Amino acid sequence: MRVLPSERVISGNGEGAPLPESHTELPPVIRRTEFVTFALAGLLLIAIVTVLYVGRAFFLPVVMAFVTGTMLSPAASLLERSKVPRSLGAVLIVVAVATVVAFVVALIASPVMEWSTRLPELGAQLKDKLHVFDRPLSLWRDMQGMLGGSEGLPSFQMPKVEWVQPTLEFLSPTFTEFLLFFVTLILFIASWRDLRRAMIMTFSNHDARLRALRILNEIEVHLGNYLLMVTVINIGVGVATGIICALTGMPNPAGLGALAATLNFIPIIGPVAMFAVLVVVGLVAFPTLSGGLMAALAFGGLTFLEGHFITPTIIGRRLALNALAVLLALAFWTWMWGPMGAFLSSPLLIVALILKEHLLPADAPQLPQD
Repeated sequence: MRVLPSERVISGNGEGAPLPESHTELPPVIRRTEFVTFALAGLLLIAIVTVLYVGRAFFLPVVMAFVTGTMLSPAASLLERSKVPRSLGAVLIVVAVATVVAFVVALIASPVMEWSTRLPELGAQLKDKLHVFDRPLSLWRDMQGMLGGSEGLPSFQMPKVEWVQPTLEFLSPTFTEFLLFFVTLILFIASWRDLRRAMIMTFSNHDARLRALRILNEIEVHLGNYLLMVTVINIGVGVATGIICALTGMPNPAGLGALAATLNFIPIIGPVAMFAVLVVVGLVAFPTLSGGLMAALAFGGLTFLEGHFITPTIIGRRLALNALAVLLALAFWTWMWGPMGAFLSSPLLIVALILKEHLLPADAPQLPQD
């Protein structure tokens, strides 16, 4: 009996009964609705990033005030328990923080302004100190010539003074941004309790309200602990750096210590920038290369101990952040909002991780293991 191509025969069956071939299709891996959802989510994310980037003058001081106010709200609660009205406590806290910041800025600004006026002289001194590298550079040029390279290494030149003003404009926000930040910070700390209650009561479901309360409490506690611990650690780094600079004979050790404490609030970039500053200052201040690098090498050892042993031990695993996540957050927020964005990168990453833990808990359905 002839079997049609569209039919199959069950093996082992004496009668050889034909069966129709199955045309059942497997479902697609990604459905059209899921693709549309992903596309819309991507467009929404691009729109949010664009708005935050274009509206930097408004969103940066507001977000900075919200994050800083959340960090400082436990101090306002402590003053409130001591019979100090919350509005008065908010003003006192902001004034105290502004005083400390002004004192640190005064320590840093004085040597910076002095050195900026001596850039041509310091550049000539630094160029003379770098003559020790003339021999390696000459060997490198000879090697380039043997390999067919037509261009040698550029000669060392100090940047012109014109870069100072654009850099200061980039690092320092405008007066309007300062005013918006301080006013928003005071009002946020003073009204944080009412604002938190309003955010919780926005949800009609009891479970949703409870989840929102837990999220807000955890964000407040973790950001407050992060600010306290990081501030204590950075003050220690600044004091140790000042002692190192004083022992090695560096000029203005107090200003260098304050700069180290300030830059250490910016992860990864801050310690590297401080190391470079110590190298340049040391090369200019000391007649020998070994003497100029002494403070920088000691600072490198200090930051190694602080980053690998002291900070993880004090902060603990709860606030410990993944190094790759810290680097990506730092790069993104620095590109978005500059130095202030770099300062906000770790607190915003902590907020994102807390939201992820509560909205996507670990006991949620997971994919099977490979």
